[in-house]
Order: sequence, then structure tokens, then C-alpha cells
Amino acid sequence: MQRRAATLGLGILFLVIASGAASAQVPSGYADLRDKNGNIVGAADFRELEDGILIMMRVKELPPGVHALHIHAVGKCEAPDFASAGGHFNPGNKKHGLRNSEGAHAGDIPDLYVTKSGAGRFETINERFTLSGGVNSVFDGDGSALVIHAAGDDDTTDPTGNSGDRIACGVIVKGRR
Repeated sequence: MQRRAATLGLGILFLVIASGAASAQVPSGYADLRDKNGNIVGAADFRELEDGILIMMRVKELPPGVHALHIHAVGKCEAPDFASAGGHFNPGNKKHGLRNSEGAHAGDIPDLYVTKSGAGRFETINERFTLSGGVNSVFDGDGSALVIHAAGDDDTTDPTGNSGDRIACGVIVKGRR
């Protein structure tokens, strides 16, 4: 009986170790979003799945309404205007906008809705960029950033969708929190 219990225990331990090793190999990333004053106003997590990159985000203390979200080409978030993040992540040289027949940028993401309380949650899958290697990886030589804009994205106007000023920014970092 003791031998059987020990064997079962080792089998369970092996499964736990194997599943932990498998999940550790899944490319992932995260970004802490800060406003122009350096306050943390949100957090985003990125997981590479078979169908694309799952983006999960929560925000707080933002102006209510619709806000454009984009992955920007440079992993820098220097306040107050976050211009250091460069333009949209666009390794395929596409036009801007999820509804643009010549688009979209790899970094174009659906809009975020923020409630009257200043909070919001967001989930989407983007199949146009990766967290692993290759030309579409956000972890290229200069990194990438997630930017929240003041207004919603019209999803067609090149190059930014008339989305207004950059109000929050977070460098995308490899790994899990």
C-alpha cells in the first residue's frame, strides 16, 4: 500500500513539474501602464496562443469614454507625451485601421471603453504580431510599448486613426508578472 501511494505521489509530482515546464515555454509578456505623471493606471498581460496573442488589460483613473489602443514600435515611454514610443508597430508596412482595406498595422487593436468611474477591462486576440521570434515580434531590437490614446480610433485614417494624444504608456516586457 505504501509503495502504491509513493508511486502515485511521484506520478502527480511529475505531472505538476511537466505542466509547469510546458506553461513556462509559452511566450508571454506584460506592461504596466503609466500616465504623464508616472502614476500606474493599468496593467496588460500578453499570452501567445495558437490563434494569436491574447491581450488582457485592466485600467483605472482614466477619463471616461472610448480610447484607442495601439502597440507602438519602440519600447520607451517618456512622459509627458510618450512620443518616445514612436509610431505604430507596423513591420508589414500596412495602412492604419482595422477597417482599412489596405491595413491593418500589426499594432492596431480594438478600442477600450472606460466607465464613468474611470475603470475598464479589455480582452482581445491579435494575430498580426508575436511574442516569439520573427519580423512580427514585439520583442525586436528596440522593443515595443502599449499606448492608450485620448480618443477612440476611427479604424481607417492613416497613420493613427484620429485617436488623439497619448495619455498612458507601458513598455512590453518578456515574461509573466
